[in-house]
Amino acid sequence: MKENQHIEYKEVWRDEYLKWICAFANADGGVLHIGRTDKGAVIGLASAKKLLEEIPNKVRDILGIMVKVNLREEAGKECLEIIVDPYPYPVSYRGEYHYRSGSTKQELKGAALDRFLLKKQGRHWDGVPIPNFSMADLSQPALAAFKKKAAKSERLSAELLAESDAILLDRLRLFDHTYLKRAAVMLFHDDPERVVTGAYIKIGYFRTDSDLLYQDEIHGNLFNQVEKTLDLLLTKYLRAGISYEGIQRLETFPVPESALREALINAIAHKDYAAGIPVQISVYHNKLMIWNPGHLPQDWTIERLSAKHASSPYNPDIANAFFRAAFMESWGRGIDLIRNACRAAGNPAPAFRWDNGLWVEFALQEVRTPVKTLGKTLGKTPGKTTDLILGLLQKNPSLTVPEIALQISKSESAVQRGVLKLQIARQLKRTGSRKSGHWEVLKGDE
Repeated sequence: MKENQHIEYKEVWRDEYLKWICAFANADGGVLHIGRTDKGAVIGLASAKKLLEEIPNKVRDILGIMVKVNLREEAGKECLEIIVDPYPYPVSYRGEYHYRSGSTKQELKGAALDRFLLKKQGRHWDGVPIPNFSMADLSQPALAAFKKKAAKSERLSAELLAESDAILLDRLRLFDHTYLKRAAVMLFHDDPERVVTGAYIKIGYFRTDSDLLYQDEIHGNLFNQVEKTLDLLLTKYLRAGISYEGIQRLETFPVPESALREALINAIAHKDYAAGIPVQISVYHNKLMIWNPGHLPQDWTIERLSAKHASSPYNPDIANAFFRAAFMESWGRGIDLIRNACRAAGNPAPAFRWDNGLWVEFALQEVRTPVKTLGKTLGKTPGKTTDLILGLLQKNPSLTVPEIALQISKSESAVQRGVLKLQIARQLKRTGSRKSGHWEVLKGDE
């Protein structure tokens, strides 16, 4: 049998192999074979009986755990098998934490070690208590805005929303005894980066992968990050197609707003904040990409994530607050909601891939929304551009030619020609000076 996540072969015993036993104990358990080649063939072990007594004692004294050591004989040659059970608490080798992944042993350090220790303790990153923070440090406007959203969603009772902020946060499981959890600071503090490095969002517009044209950073509590980022994407980074329903101006974006919002919220709620890296949004002329430095649940794949699945939030306390405010659902339907929104808008579904985090890539469709005429109320008008001009000036008579051109996506010269046609047809009249005057829309016989 080949080496795998549960089997390791060694030809001789060395005390450093206690690290491999430590790794098995911290993962799913396994068997360490001594006296075999890396292919599993028995070569024998001269000191097998002596090691049969020594190894259990060394494991107990150095690792603090118990293992089973069995003496085996094959083809007249002795070998040992060391059976290691998985342990529910962290096991260290002289202060080091080792972990079995596939057929390799890894020493855990940094953020990976933090995740491992939290998992062994039955905790999540956002559930860790933070000393030196109190209710007085949280933003009252942020708490009030959350209450308003929760009341509208009806996902919290009116009675609870009428309670004090401290009681509300306690019911949201945002306290650990007398300490606020990390989630509370992330959700309701004006500057969560005081606690967590990289707790913000970066947006960049790229001509090519190496040519960044402009960029923005969005800071603040997580609720504000969602709203500000979405607003910035729609007003600065994505170009909307303009159409008219009667005289009402409509905007159609190359990515459905609801799909973009869902993808953004998922990136924020499921991010691994221990990584210290911001969520990154890269916009090109033909695509928009969101990268979230997070982790899939254990044994999950992109295929499983894309299929129907139970909700398994990386930050359950943050996700719960988002759910109460109707920012997200609790049934693991985020990807379905994104795909359905794209399908309803006639857009291709986004691509999902895993590369040191989750990438969501939207193809940006060139918006070509047909312009609907303004209807009978505008009388006899000489053409499509003039219809749009009249519709805008009925709503805002003080618009200038450049402003009209911008709003209807026409050149200034085309607007000038349209204005002249309307004036000749006696449907438009200019009153006052060029700077301080205004337009009057006529019926055509005035």
